Amino acid sequence: MNLADKVLAVNNDLPIRTHAPVHSGKVRSVYWLTAEDSARLIEEKGYEVPADTPLAIMVISDRISAFDCVWHGEGGIQGVPGKGAALNAISNHWFKLFKEHGLADSHILDIPHPFVWIVQKAKPVKIEAIARQYITGSMWRAYEKGEREFCGIEIADGLDRDQKLPELLITPSTKGILTGIDGVPAQDDVNITRKNIEDNFAAFNFASVADIALYEKLLKDGFSLISGELAKLDQIFVDTKFEFGYVKDKAGNDKLIYMDEVGTPDSSRIWDGEQYRQGNIVENSKEGFRQLLLSYFPDPDILLNKDRMDEREALARDNALPEEVLMQVSKTYVGIAEKITGETIVISDNPKAEIVEILSKDYGLID
Repeated sequence: MNLADKVLAVNNDLPIRTHAPVHSGKVRSVYWLTAEDSARLIEEKGYEVPADTPLAIMVISDRISAFDCVWHGEGGIQGVPGKGAALNAISNHWFKLFKEHGLADSHILDIPHPFVWIVQKAKPVKIEAIARQYITGSMWRAYEKGEREFCGIEIADGLDRDQKLPELLITPSTKGILTGIDGVPAQDDVNITRKNIEDNFAAFNFASVADIALYEKLLKDGFSLISGELAKLDQIFVDTKFEFGYVKDKAGNDKLIYMDEVGTPDSSRIWDGEQYRQGNIVENSKEGFRQLLLSYFPDPDILLNKDRMDEREALARDNALPEEVLMQVSKTYVGIAEKITGETIVISDNPKAEIVEILSKDYGLID
C-alpha cells in the first residue's frame, strides 16, 4: 500500500452527523454532535455527565505543524505516519494516570478508535501554561539577550544553556485575544503574570480566585507525575504546555479538568537522559523536527522571524520534504509513545475507513 494512504491528513470531511460547522485546527478536528445524539450516547454508554451535556467527536490527524505552518512530504505524503495514534496514546496514558492519582479528570469520555476521542463540552481557561524544568528554546534566547524576568518571576544570573532550573517555572500566556485587561495587550499568546490572572480571574474564565491555586497545583502535580514516570525510562521532561477548562459532573457541578493534550511530543520537550549526561541534546519530541527544518533550509531566519511569515508559509507550501525525513519523525513519535505506554503503536492501512465503520456500527453517528 502507498505510504500516503496510511496518513490521515484530512480529518474534517468524515460523514459524522452534525448540525454545526466542523472546527479544524492544525492537528485535530471537532464535530459537535446533535443534542439527540449526545443525549442518546450519554444514556447508552453510561457517561458520567448530565443528560443534556453537549458531546463532540474529536478526530486527530497525522498532520505536522511547526513554526505555525503545516508541512508535507514527497509522494503526496501529507503528514507523519503513526503520529496521530502516538499522540493520542500518550495523552490517554497520562490522563489515565492523573485520574488514578487523584489529580483531576480530562474532557475525554470515550476512546472509540486510536484517532478518536468522544469529549464533553468544556469552558476553557484562557491561559496556555508552560511549565519549565530546564532553560532552553525561546526562554534561553531571551535569557542570553539579558532578560531576567519571565512572567513576573526573577531568574538568577549565571545559568547555562539547557541547564536545570532551580525550581519548576510556570510561564503563562494568553490563549486567544483578551481585551480590556490592564497591562495585557489584546494579542494572542502574550506572557502574563500571576497578578494579571488574580486581578482579572473572571476574564480568564476562572470560577473563583481560589481556583488559580488549584490550577497551579494541578500544573505542578501533573508535571511532577509525568517527570517521575519519564525518569524511570531515562527520559527527561524538559518543559510542557498545559491547558485547563471547566466541565459539569453528573450532579451538574463545575469541576476544573485537564484538556487538549498532555505530555506529548507535540506539546513538550523530552530529552534522552543518557545523552544529556554526556553533554548532548537528543530530542524525543517535535523540537527535533523544528531543529531539522532550521538546518534543512538555507535561511533559518525565515522560520524564526515573525515578520517573514509570508516567506515562511511559501516555504511550507512549496517544499515537499524527503520521505526519509518524515519517516525519521515518525520513528521519534512512535518510539517515545511505545516507551511511555508499553504498547505497540499500529500504523493503520486506512484509518479513515476504520473510524467511519466504528462510529457507524458501535455509535450510530454516520449518516
